[in-house]
Amino acid sequence: MVMSQTSLITNFLRHDRGGQILLAGLLLIGIAIPLANLVLPESSPWHVSTYTVTLLGKYLCYAIAAIALDLVWGYCGILSLGQGAFFALGGYVMGMYLMRQIGDRGVYGNPVLPDFMVFLNYKELPWFWFGFDHFGFMLLMVLVVPGLLALVFGWFAFRSRVTGVYLSIITQALTFALMLAFFLNAMGFGGNNGLTGFKDIAGFNLQSDGVRVSLFLASVLMLGLSYVLGRYIVTAKFGRVITAIRDTEARARFVGYKVEYYKLWLFVVAAIMTGIAGALYVPQVGIINPSEFQPLNSIELAIWVAVGGRGTLYGAVAGALVVNYAKTFFTGFLPEAWLYVLGGVFIFVTLLLPKGLVGVFQSRRGLKPRIVSP
Repeated sequence: MVMSQTSLITNFLRHDRGGQILLAGLLLIGIAIPLANLVLPESSPWHVSTYTVTLLGKYLCYAIAAIALDLVWGYCGILSLGQGAFFALGGYVMGMYLMRQIGDRGVYGNPVLPDFMVFLNYKELPWFWFGFDHFGFMLLMVLVVPGLLALVFGWFAFRSRVTGVYLSIITQALTFALMLAFFLNAMGFGGNNGLTGFKDIAGFNLQSDGVRVSLFLASVLMLGLSYVLGRYIVTAKFGRVITAIRDTEARARFVGYKVEYYKLWLFVVAAIMTGIAGALYVPQVGIINPSEFQPLNSIELAIWVAVGGRGTLYGAVAGALVVNYAKTFFTGFLPEAWLYVLGGVFIFVTLLLPKGLVGVFQSRRGLKPRIVSP
């Protein structure tokens, strides 16, 4: 069984040119960036600053979330506009752990209660914060919390056969409702300010260059694993079934497949992947607040996948990296124009590049695009 699975992975990687380029690129930056940051002196023209390392790590977290959305949208036809909710929940789980690591080094010096709870006159730690002083418990909750929400939501939505634009609207409503809830001080998650002021992770100083590089490497590794897992899913028998569901759901149901179970399983897996991306994102940016739930974030995520080329996985990664680099560039000197640029890019890709950037690359190389039809 293990040998057959290994041969399957080797086989799909051998015939996946885009995946090979992606994994080779990850290996290259996984070696070069840490060396350029930790070994080369700041006077060297090849030195990479810690700020740049953190920025690249943030981009890689976005790319993980893009792969997750591409799985459910590009291969199963589920346009979820609520992936931002899973991303934010994973981030809050990590933020809760990091807040517990501050201990008595906070502004108010309380060894148990985070500063915002002391400020809001909490008398004791809420029950749902128990266990978050342990790294292992946090890792478990990063998987459980987004996965459980996706399981409950997907169970009702898919059993009710909600599809198309209706499902997209419901997922968007879900993330908007969570945003409003997390803004409330009474929820116990820091309200409008969220969670910040982190100091340590697993006993190591979060501000040190070594830890920053370690988080970057963790993002590189997770992106590579996410791609391999995604490619394994879509090339196995399960992948052929979900593609059939995307193309003709009624026919797949007619021949005996439990369509809602396939959708639910993939939806939960994508939610967990997105939650992991959010958990890696928070210690690198140093804050998590309810704005991460805003529907615009989920819409941007869909734009990344569309720009890169949905139904390819590596196209989703390319779209996430290109669009977020453009966002950093434009918001640096013309921030008010960014949303117009983003909207223009989406319209341009929809009308002129329906297969995304990957489709352009493959057509120029004379290759047949292995991308799902829009």
